[in-house]
Amino acid sequence: MKSVIYHALSQKEAKDSDVQPPGAQRAEAFVRAFLKRSTPGMSPQAREDHLQRKAVVLEYFTRPKRKEKRKKAKGLSARQRRELRLFYIKPEQQRYSLFLPLHELWKQYIRDLCSGLKPDTQPQMIQAKLLKADLHGAIISVTKSKCPSYVGITGILLQETKHIFKIITKEDRLKVIPKLNCVFTVEIDGFISYIYGSKFQLRSSERSAKKFKAKGTIDL
Repeated sequence: MKSVIYHALSQKEAKDSDVQPPGAQRAEAFVRAFLKRSTPGMSPQAREDHLQRKAVVLEYFTRPKRKEKRKKAKGLSARQRRELRLFYIKPEQQRYSLFLPLHELWKQYIRDLCSGLKPDTQPQMIQAKLLKADLHGAIISVTKSKCPSYVGITGILLQETKHIFKIITKEDRLKVIPKLNCVFTVEIDGFISYIYGSKFQLRSSERSAKKFKAKGTIDL
């Protein structure tokens, strides 16, 4: 077996291959080192036994590639958004007529959401849908408030945050109404829904996953 593995090149083979045949000891040392690298999990005795019984298929070991951690793009902080004035509405754009098309889109969105607002539609179903719907573009009114100056304000909802509504009135005045201690109404196709702002202090994206419980009376 050793004579087969460690067979030296003849002069003709060496001349044809353009190599210089190494000595027997050097060739044997090279083969042993090569087998040791190729079968790192085997002991020398097990390696010799394995070579005497059958042919060996040498495995190719690759180094595990390091996974590069992808950095998630961080959004802007609230302070950065304020500095950039991303949600600032310019005075020349604070016109009620400019947002009437937005209101028409919102009405169509609610009709599609409620599968058509028919006269026999259950008000409870509409109320549940509106609580989770996007209200940008809706006409909302303040019906109750601990601050009397807010009562009666009606307009198209332009912006909603966790704690406030920004409304543009028919007089082209931008109003900032806090949700806390206020009750709002939303009317569409004759259906009126009530929103208790104290229980509505959520971002519009968070409302879609929240379960609202029906309560008999809710204090301001």
